[in-house]
Amino acid sequence: MSIQDPDQRFRAEIAALRAPAPTPSVQALPPGFTGQDFVELFEAQVLSRQADFAARRLGASGRGFYSIGSSGHEGNVALSAASRITDPALPHYRSGAFFVHRARRAGVPDPVRDILLGVVAAATDPISGGRHKVFGSAVANIVPQTSTIASQLPRAVGLAFALERADRLGVPCPWPSDAVVLCGFGDASANHSTAAGAINAAVHTAHLGVPVPVLFVCEDNGIGISVPTPPDWIEHAYGHRPGLRWFGADGCDLRDAVAGAVAAVDWVRAHRRPAFLHLRTVRLFGHAGSDVESAYRDTAAIEAGLARDPVTATARLLITAGIRTPCELLDHYDRLAEQVAATADEVSGEPKLTTADEVLAPLAPDHPDDETPRRSPRPPATAGLSTAPHPAEDEPRDTTEGEDEADSAPDMPRQTLAQAINRTLADLLAREPDVLVFGEDVARKGGVYGVTRGLRKRFGPRRVFDTLLDEQSILGTALGAGLAGFVPIPEIQYLAYVHNALDQLRGEAATLSFFSAGRYRNPMVVRIAGYAYQRGFGGHFHNDNSVAALCDIPGVIVASPARPDDAAAALRTCVAAARANGRVCVFLEPIALYHTRDLYEPDDGQWAAADAETASAPIGRARVYGDGTDLTIVAFANTVPMSLRVARRLARRGIGARVLDLRWLAPLPHADLIQHAEATGRVLVADETRRSGGVSESVCTALVDAGFTGTLARVTSADSFVPLGPAAATVLLSEADIEAAADRSLSPR
Repeated sequence: MSIQDPDQRFRAEIAALRAPAPTPSVQALPPGFTGQDFVELFEAQVLSRQADFAARRLGASGRGFYSIGSSGHEGNVALSAASRITDPALPHYRSGAFFVHRARRAGVPDPVRDILLGVVAAATDPISGGRHKVFGSAVANIVPQTSTIASQLPRAVGLAFALERADRLGVPCPWPSDAVVLCGFGDASANHSTAAGAINAAVHTAHLGVPVPVLFVCEDNGIGISVPTPPDWIEHAYGHRPGLRWFGADGCDLRDAVAGAVAAVDWVRAHRRPAFLHLRTVRLFGHAGSDVESAYRDTAAIEAGLARDPVTATARLLITAGIRTPCELLDHYDRLAEQVAATADEVSGEPKLTTADEVLAPLAPDHPDDETPRRSPRPPATAGLSTAPHPAEDEPRDTTEGEDEADSAPDMPRQTLAQAINRTLADLLAREPDVLVFGEDVARKGGVYGVTRGLRKRFGPRRVFDTLLDEQSILGTALGAGLAGFVPIPEIQYLAYVHNALDQLRGEAATLSFFSAGRYRNPMVVRIAGYAYQRGFGGHFHNDNSVAALCDIPGVIVASPARPDDAAAALRTCVAAARANGRVCVFLEPIALYHTRDLYEPDDGQWAAADAETASAPIGRARVYGDGTDLTIVAFANTVPMSLRVARRLARRGIGARVLDLRWLAPLPHADLIQHAEATGRVLVADETRRSGGVSESVCTALVDAGFTGTLARVTSADSFVPLGPAAATVLLSEADIEAAADRSLSPR
């Protein structure tokens, strides 16, 4: 089908209509709307359609790039008419008419220009800065979405949940407390587990009496790329669900679409509960780009869609209601088409992003100095095992025996890793009113391992609360709460469970700042209990050592503290980074070290640490133990105490080894790693994760890239899931493995 077909058909149909009597029939419009209102809605529909035409022409001429069109979905302009500018929207990727109308209402001078700047990947694109064609605007409160397959729904639910919570807690929020969150998606996406989970979470939360003012808008065009959706499926799946108010409207009939949208938005605003608006649409052209739908759709289906063209239908309404004559509409249509064509020619010459630094800019912190944790007026407690210094500082040295200056301070109790995290969370909740702590079993139970014990009782259920068992919803709550002004600290109960919802981190959290050029951010610190060596429990779901997928996400900070004082300091650093620069942080907590107190001998207490309120754990900085000159053992998490014990045994044999605790897996502490590798000339990476895709691969690569020419080796766990019971020891890295590998590294070359 040629792109001119809908255009030619529109002109022919409107030219053939006869103008009615000149008296406008306002009774033909929904209550509260004037003829001029509908003319403006029509303009937005036409501008969106012409932007689609222009995008295809730009693509065909090599001046534009991949773009999904909105043709046939122009009825979504009704959502703009029915809502307020201050209602945050997470739109469907076919929401062009909605975007144009909402942006014009918000004072954007030329929304079509903004769309086309995205199509040509211009650096001057006001939302993504040339990184993707998205519908987004900070002034119009449109949170940008890319080609999402319902992945924004959990965020929308989280945002709706957070609006009321921000109001009750007095946390400054970008949106008013009576706002309605609009969330659009397609009929195919409605079948995705993410959509089903998010809608379930909204209904579940509302069932508990918690306000969740979200309107789910399913723009149903009857086909998912090439797979048809049964005409009655969406209503069958969602139309009779208890706790979810149902509204239906014809998106090809602007009167019906506006009436349905007004009813749905008003109901959600009044009742603060979730609702579902089924907007029946059509899809004109193919799915996206150069897709040719005649390859999988018959002519009758394509013709049926053209016959329901919403732009033509709106023009017909304006004529039959006596608001405009056919001649006036055709003249208006031509002027808009010429305007968009001229804009397309103008933007095609706009400069593009040309350097990696320009592309990566939104992933870097705006103010890295602001990522220093806030300090409390408590007297300082110092930890004896030092952090590796900044290059400009003199380097203090500590022994591997773990002596701690805090031993002389009897009023400073030594804490385990779990206790240190608990204490730090309590300090953050007490000091920072915007901090929320939540997750499955986090509140009443205090966490599976007691890490959050007592926090709900002290700070109340509005600050510390349990969620339903759904990792997508837990992270979605964090995504929405971050937009609403909070610094959320969600907990994922086990590392294996986060893989169920990884796209909420990769596709939503990490990309938001990137595709909005920093205009929208997702401050969050995701606590995850992880790694192996947990005895007597679990198997692979409770002893998971797969961290590669987390370390591979651009811009995401991955902390991996082993010691209690490091955990406290790194958690404060992550919260400061989230608050100051909107950073997305993952905080990996080694389960097997949660309650560990001893390091070398039973009851030596040398792994517990005094409260380290002033301890420093800058992002991307390691901690070094000892000053041996024969070997550097690079470790993290459980392998840190394992390596320290190996280093002690080596020392008894006259071999000096230092242990470098990475502390941060992303970004890696490159400077410290290189410094301590060069100091000994021999490096052994003790990697408790897997040989393929494990942490040691990036460590070794970093050293090779830096030109390290000394001895480099690694010892890892096997490429295996972690089995239950004693069998785990056959595949997990052991101290004996580390010591044997150290001996091999020290052997003459």
